[in-house]
Amino acid sequence: MAQRDTAARRYAEAAFGVAMRDDTVETWRAELDAAGEIAADQQVGRMLANPAVPLETRTEMAETIFGKIVRRPVLNLIGLMLRRGRIEQLAHVAAEFRRLDNARRGITLATATSAAPLSPGEIGALTARMEQLTGGRVELDVKVDPSLLGGLVVRIGDRLIDGSVRGRLERLRNQLVSGAL
Repeated sequence: MAQRDTAARRYAEAAFGVAMRDDTVETWRAELDAAGEIAADQQVGRMLANPAVPLETRTEMAETIFGKIVRRPVLNLIGLMLRRGRIEQLAHVAAEFRRLDNARRGITLATATSAAPLSPGEIGALTARMEQLTGGRVELDVKVDPSLLGGLVVRIGDRLIDGSVRGRLERLRNQLVSGAL
């Protein structure tokens, strides 16, 4: 797993602490997700991060853009990030906040990649199996990658379970090359 961005993690941890103190974690999560999506838009992000535009103007723009969808505490965080030149990391802050909230709720994120789309029954069975393996709740993200040829690759945190045909063929090739077979 790639190293998490330190600044985004710090902002998220501070916001999470405030949200826990005020018992508004769900509200913060929803508002940060919405604000992160807007800030991730190239035009908005470029405009807010442009140092050629005076800070007061960018702050007013942020108030106009985000003021309708977020409450004052989240707007204060956005303003702080704007002043510190870190507004482009708002989407990362939202992702880190989600990670902290999932950890608090005991939810493990997992990604399943298959060669073909999975049926709802297969997704349910896979989720149940992952919950059995982790001993907690699992939030499963399902993706399709035709290059797998068949089978399934599951990533749970930093753990990788490769049950794909491509993975099996790779392991077989490595065994043949090393003479272990």
